[in-house]
Amino acid sequence: MRRPPLRILDLVGSPEARGHAHGAAFVDEIRTYTDERVRLASSQFWSGGEIDRVDVLDIARSCLPAHEAHSADLYAEMCGIADGAGITPEEAVVVGGFTDFVDTVRSVVGGRHPDEVIEDDCTAFIVPDHRCDGQGFYGQTWDMHDTATPYVVMLRIRPDDGPASLVFTTTGCVGQLGMNEAGVCIGINNLVATDGCRGVMWTSVVREALTRDSAASARDAVLDADLAGAHNFLTFDASGDGYMIEAFPSARPSESLDTEPLVHTNHALWDEALKREAPKHEILMASSTRRRERALEMLDRDGIDVDDLMAVTRDDQAVCQVSTEPFHLESSGAAIMRPRTRDFWAVWGLPSHNDYVHVPFAA
Repeated sequence: MRRPPLRILDLVGSPEARGHAHGAAFVDEIRTYTDERVRLASSQFWSGGEIDRVDVLDIARSCLPAHEAHSADLYAEMCGIADGAGITPEEAVVVGGFTDFVDTVRSVVGGRHPDEVIEDDCTAFIVPDHRCDGQGFYGQTWDMHDTATPYVVMLRIRPDDGPASLVFTTTGCVGQLGMNEAGVCIGINNLVATDGCRGVMWTSVVREALTRDSAASARDAVLDADLAGAHNFLTFDASGDGYMIEAFPSARPSESLDTEPLVHTNHALWDEALKREAPKHEILMASSTRRRERALEMLDRDGIDVDDLMAVTRDDQAVCQVSTEPFHLESSGAAIMRPRTRDFWAVWGLPSHNDYVHVPFAA
């Protein structure tokens, strides 16, 4: 359960150059991770029907135009990752956006949604400024099947144009959560959609939000995206403004940060989203409910600091998930951001067994 110190990869220059450097730095990892994700996407357990590798990649290829239309720069970066790692752009769609991509696959395959699907990923929270002596926080665990944990990496990105950003992700993926140098943060929880479609994977939406100059503009990046699947997104900025959006392809209810923390796990909270949410295994639903209640309980006070938030991610009663039969889900890492001071702390592996690292914007 102990991991080495968090890996940090510096990426600079054009989208193509950044992507190629990312892919070339982790060739073997990305190829292995890609093969696993394509295999999972073609299994009846995940897709809900019979589909083979060729069909999976055909579906992924049909999502490429949506990615290019969403952001030419991010599309070029994704293709650069593929080129550097020796995979195809459609394979990059799968490895870079798996939890949305399987929503798309299910929509193409049709039939009964497999109730056994294992997607119970992440406990996230925004704590308002007044609860933290004037300097609020965004934080979350990053939970996934335990086979994803070896691929965690931190990207420190300085593009030719636009703000620098710190991005927590996995190898081969453009980004999963992060903060830019303007103090704009974004993070996620996975949700499972019945209205999946060919569109943009959530990871490109995260990166697009990190080009924005406010939490409201980052929220709009989510609201305007041609989404392929469902995630809950949370945005927060240095002014103390924050939002939570349960984003499905055909519905996006949202809420603004007020006086109480916003906490989200892996079940929809609002009717508009509930109508589009897929069935959830009763054990996973109980986990999601328990994690949210526990985080709300731990955050129900004033004077919260970064050590308190690290303690939330390490909570062994509910929040910090340890891999067990039959689901093998675990907290593969975690991140805490304080946008007013541009501080970013991240950990690779179980937060309860590993040390946070403070990651500065400058190498």
